[in-house]
Parts: sequence; structure tokens; C-alpha cells
Amino acid sequence: MTDSPAVQAPLDPKEQPILDSLLQIRDRLSLLKQDKSTYIKSHDVISLYGQVIEQVHLLNDLRREHKKPLEQNRVDTVLDDCFQLISLFFLTIGRNNEAPAVYSLTSTIKRLLDHLQEAAFYSAKDLDSISYTFDSVRETLQRGKDTYDPHLLTLLENRLDKCQAILSDLREPLADLSLDLTPIHEKLVSILRSISAANTRQKFPASEVKDLQDQLKEIEHTMVDGKFLMEDKLAPAGQDIVVGLLNRCLMWADLVLSRQGKIDERFKPPYDKLYDIRNQLEKLSLTQAWSLRETDLYSYQRQLDRIDESRVNGNFIDPEGNPADLHAQRTLLYLLRRSYAYIYGLMISSEPVSEALLPVFNQLQTLRRCLLEVKRSGGVSSPRELYPYSMKLNSIDNMRTDGKFMVGQDIPEGQGSVNSLLAECFDLIYDLRVEAEEDDGTD
Repeated sequence: MTDSPAVQAPLDPKEQPILDSLLQIRDRLSLLKQDKSTYIKSHDVISLYGQVIEQVHLLNDLRREHKKPLEQNRVDTVLDDCFQLISLFFLTIGRNNEAPAVYSLTSTIKRLLDHLQEAAFYSAKDLDSISYTFDSVRETLQRGKDTYDPHLLTLLENRLDKCQAILSDLREPLADLSLDLTPIHEKLVSILRSISAANTRQKFPASEVKDLQDQLKEIEHTMVDGKFLMEDKLAPAGQDIVVGLLNRCLMWADLVLSRQGKIDERFKPPYDKLYDIRNQLEKLSLTQAWSLRETDLYSYQRQLDRIDESRVNGNFIDPEGNPADLHAQRTLLYLLRRSYAYIYGLMISSEPVSEALLPVFNQLQTLRRCLLEVKRSGGVSSPRELYPYSMKLNSIDNMRTDGKFMVGQDIPEGQGSVNSLLAECFDLIYDLRVEAEEDDGTD
């Protein structure tokens, strides 16, 4: 079992039975996660979710009785593990739009926002993406008010409120940035991230970093007396933000070029670990549709949380207790933040389809892309060219029983999404066939 984040308080002996029950549930969730011999069934997940909620009620009653409603100890840590796993299981079974599914997502968003606040450089586009996700999550919680436990809903709403407060704080500095300087600011954010990415390549791309440095110098040369001026010779608002970021980029480019991608040996172990996690998550993001089981993200989350919480006053510390230098600190933070960003991306792009139906869903998505490409390129010259697509589509259609895709006696989640995609593919073939027949008639 992957270690949970650090525990904060001793355990009340009266909470021991609850802890024991939660540990057993966590073990069962972990075993279910590791079993790749069959797909995850909805009733197994719902049952375990119900058992976790039962322990939540017992815990809340006990703490209310002893007037310790805000207590935080190992019970809370293990409970968080259970909810994280339950949340990822809901994604795996295709119930993405239900309240328990967003628990893990809100944890990841909170980490990302904390890191954006700490880094103090980001673009409005970064915040807009998270804001859009917030709106979607709130809709999910609203729909679940009559279905899911109020304790869970309150917890998730409180998390969202905290994240919303951080998001508002992050937007505040950007509000002073004029529209004239926004493109320059976004360019600088992109360059800074590109330099950080190049800094963590297996083989250091010196020429690429030098090119990025040259772009920074070109931007610097457009300044007049230390300011960015518009055509009317006026200095738009937000100079401090953009000039400060430019100086930071220039300093970072110089530092990265001087180190040539080599990190301080004292911090090589955490670097290697974060480097591997980042690369594995990057591969998953490229092959998500075919290889990702959302519960696999749990171990990555916990490893990242452990590394993140090992910092002292924000600094990475070597075995002797000495803080990292600027290059090592920023390099490790980049890998940590990039990994959290990959997890966030994988979660929000997860399809609301059970893993049992994903093979069919993925095949239909591929068929749809092919048919759209055929349509964009002018269609087919003869209906006979559509036979391979029609045969494949009919073979998938024949898998249904009474209009449903069955696995044994089970009806996996995501029937609506798969059937909708199937119908769209049939419509595309029909349109292409009609166009081809009309062209034949014209000839």
C-alpha cells in the first residue's frame, strides 16, 4: 500500500474500531485496484462506498459527542485514502458525473492552485481551464444532492469554496494586466515553461534553450527605458508583472544553460523519482484511451503528495537538512507540478464509460475519426469504398442484446455514450453513401 501523506495528531482510542474498519476497506479497495483479470463492477464500488459512508457517520457522531469536530489524525488520513480510491473507481466504472467521482479531482485541483500561487507565474488561460472545471463539478454536486450523502457533499463543497478563494486571489494580479501586454505575458509564461521542460530532458538540448533565450532578448529589446510601450508611446498597465517575469525568464535561462541539465547530486534521488513519474504520466496521457485504468493514478498521487509534503518551508531538503539551491529547487518543483498537471488532464478527459465498454468505445471513436476524415477529404467515389466501415460497424452493432452492450449478465455503465457514438457513425456512413450515389447518378 502506498504511504499516505503525513499524519498530524495522535489517535483517540475510541476511534480505533473505526480506523480498523477503514483500513480493511482500504485494503479491499487496493486489492480490487490491483486485480486486472476482470473489469471493475459498479455494484462492488457502490458497496464499498456505502461502507465508507457508514464509518463517516460513526466518526462524526463520536467527535460531535466528544466536541472534537475538527480533529485530524490517522483516521482522517486513511479515510482520505478510501475516498481517493472510491473517487477513481467511480471514474473507472464510467460514473464520472456523480459526486464521489470528483473527490480526487478536487484534491488535485487544490494542489495545482497551491503550486500556481507559490510559483507566482501563470496565464489567464491556466485559470480559465480550472474555472471551467469548477463549474462542471458544482453541477455534478447539485445533481447529487438527492442521491449522495450530505456529509460527502458538504466536504466537497467546502473544498470547492477553498479552491475558489485561491482562484480569486490568483486572478487579482492579472486584473491589473492590460490587454496590450497580455500576449507578451502569455509568451513569457510559455517560454519559461519550455526552458524548464528542456532542463529535464534526458539529453540537454542546449541549442533549444539558446533559441528560447534569444526570444527573450528580442522581447527585451522592444522595451524603451525599461518599459513596454504601445504605438502611441504610452506605457500600458501591468508593467511590473511583465517586466518582473521577463527578468525571471532571463535569469532562469542563464542558470539552466550554465548547469546544462545537471542537478546537484544531493537531490538526484528525488529528481530521478519525479522524472520517472512525470515520464510515466506523460506516456499515459498519450495512450489514455487504450491503456489507462483511472485507479492507477492513485499511486502516482500518493507518491507526489509524499514528496510535496516532505518540503520544509517550501524548500527541498538534503539528507543533512540543507535546502536546495535555486536550480535544484525549481527543477524539482517543475517536475512535481508537471506531474500534478498530467493527473489533472487525465481526470478531466476521462470518458463516462465503464472500462468494460472502453474497447468498443475506442473502436467507435477511431471509426468516427476515419469517417469524418473521409468526409472532409471529399467523400468516396463509390459506395463500395464504404464496405469495410459498414462491416466493422455492423459487427459492433451485432454485439448488442436488446439494444444494450452486455458483459455476461451485467450491463456496464456508459451505454448512452456508446450507443450515441454508434448512431453517429451509422449516420456518417449513410450521408457518405447518399453523396456517392448522387455523384454516380450525375455521371
